[in-house]
Amino acid sequence: MNFINPKIDFAFKKIFGSPESKDILISFLNAMLYEAQPVIEDLEIIDPYLAPKIKGVKDTYLDVKAKIDGNKTVIIEMQVLNVESFEKRILYNATKAYSMQLTTGSRYSLLNPVIALTITDFQMFEHLETVISRFVFKEKTFLTDYLADEFELVFVELPKFDKTLQELETLTDKWIYFMKTAQILRSVPEELGNVPELRQALAIANEANLDPDELEDLERREIFIQDQRGAITKATRIGREQGLEQGLEQGLEQGIEQGIKQGKLELVVRLLERRVGPLSSEIQTRISQLSAEQLENLGEAVLELATVSDVTDRLQTYL
Repeated sequence: MNFINPKIDFAFKKIFGSPESKDILISFLNAMLYEAQPVIEDLEIIDPYLAPKIKGVKDTYLDVKAKIDGNKTVIIEMQVLNVESFEKRILYNATKAYSMQLTTGSRYSLLNPVIALTITDFQMFEHLETVISRFVFKEKTFLTDYLADEFELVFVELPKFDKTLQELETLTDKWIYFMKTAQILRSVPEELGNVPELRQALAIANEANLDPDELEDLERREIFIQDQRGAITKATRIGREQGLEQGLEQGLEQGIEQGIKQGKLELVVRLLERRVGPLSSEIQTRISQLSAEQLENLGEAVLELATVSDVTDRLQTYL
């Protein structure tokens, strides 16, 4: 048996956001948010996964959203790459989900709580030892809660979880282990299979249950992420070398920033040439003038678009 990687955005939403995923998501959220206590008894998945993906729509698969306990909204996101300003994007998405509840003239009392649950495949808080961390608004000096039930950010950092299959004790342990290792499993281990929702999640994640379009889409996403990781690693190395040559802390920071942009530039050019063929030196020069953020957005767009003409048209909007 081969299982898709639940850390890939496409796979994540298929497993947790499909119409048949309701029980899976209830179990997962209780494990991540409420220490495996059955606090959530029912939920509604908002904008469930539908295949095939709509081409040309950026980040089609990133989020799973659900309403729990009748009024709370939960945004669940799996993030593999530690991209620029990721922390701000989480805050933006959560506050947007909170504010968008009201229409013009509505009373503030109608606002309902929002929880943003983010699972990362990298460490966000190196000074914290816990795998799961929770953030709420508090008074700075006395740490008094400010509407703590209204707004909460929850993070699950997969690299910090190091338990083996035999060491799994709680439902929380088992779900985190599933997220971290499902793609290397070759059968359903008893420790996971004895939880009905996890067994169902593994059934959805079984490659044998995916159609050819889904498998192709998954492969493209994995290649893109591998390329991005390679670009970031190379950029960091180049940046450190440039910074060390300058011998100044400021130079180090500038070098890393320049190296990251160079890595993204090489990745975007490579993606474009795969889709439309060799690029002229003029186009490459104009692409090199884009910011790091624009390069990242262009790379995502190239990956998502279905036809060569779509890619060409999108490229022109950036140039």
